[in-house]
Amino acid sequence: MFDAETIQSTFYLPVKLFEAEGVDSAQVVGVTARGDSMGDTIRDREQVLVNRAQRTPDGVFLLRMDDELRLKCVQRVAGGAWVLISDNSAYERELIKPEDQWRVEIIGQCWRKVGRVF
Repeated sequence: MFDAETIQSTFYLPVKLFEAEGVDSAQVVGVTARGDSMGDTIRDREQVLVNRAQRTPDGVFLLRMDDELRLKCVQRVAGGAWVLISDNSAYERELIKPEDQWRVEIIGQCWRKVGRVF
């Protein structure tokens, strides 16, 4: 379960940012991206704010698969399957059949990122 993860830091954002988009701030958590699989969409070491109230694919989501947290674009396809897509073309798409979706926990949709300027 995601709630058991260790809190490493805290930062504050204006309540109006959440209210303007109808997002419950109590459902938002932050994670640090690791790796280059999401290309320029989410860069290595960027902070990503995840809305745990939104768990219905399609979009970019924080997932837990095989005890690993992953940021991926999740697309629903015919037959109820999901395709996990990385923006970096070096990574293959992954097809998750309906009968295998128990392996994937959708923690929430990526809502905002806090990135580096360079």
